[in-house]
Amino acid sequence: MKLFFLRFFTWWSGSTFGTQLWTRRFGELVGQDEGGNTYYRTRGGKIDPTLGFERRWVIYNGYAEATRVPPAWHGWLHHTVDTPPTEIDYKPREWEKPHRPNMTGTPAAYRPSGSTLASGRRPKATGDYQPWTPGQ
Repeated sequence: MKLFFLRFFTWWSGSTFGTQLWTRRFGELVGQDEGGNTYYRTRGGKIDPTLGFERRWVIYNGYAEATRVPPAWHGWLHHTVDTPPTEIDYKPREWEKPHRPNMTGTPAAYRPSGSTLASGRRPKATGDYQPWTPGQ
């Protein structure tokens, strides 16, 4: 019973019942990435009359985090390229880095040197700063 309600109401931990129904009824499987995310489009590449182009969507494997979509699939999802990575021999560019998950809100998040969270103590002013005092 708990799993039924989770599938029905939560979207962040997988696809909802509505998404599963929509995907089964109107979707066509295009492919799957190395992270286990599955990619779909409207069956037969049919043009959506509301949008003017075909719908494309992803069902995440686990937690719904947009940064988990690889660059090749991102381009296809956003209609930057017409052919999905499964239909072409996609080779990553030499400047593309491997995926790192979004660490915001975790202890591993990026904290610049001036951040109060970086080292626990903010560094002292270097003399180029003069505080503003009201009335002066």
